[in-house]
Amino acid sequence: MKLINIPLVDWSNGIIMIAVFAFVVIALIAVLVSLMNSGKRR
Repeated sequence: MKLINIPLVDWSNGIIMIAVFAFVVIALIAVLVSLMNSGKRR
């Protein structure tokens, strides 16, 4: 009887999700930095 090896992580989909998440985080940080810089210029 052969055991079916099911991977716990689907890397083809996981890498895409991690890239999208990282892009969203970087975008939010960029927005926060731009807001802080615009606030200091008063």
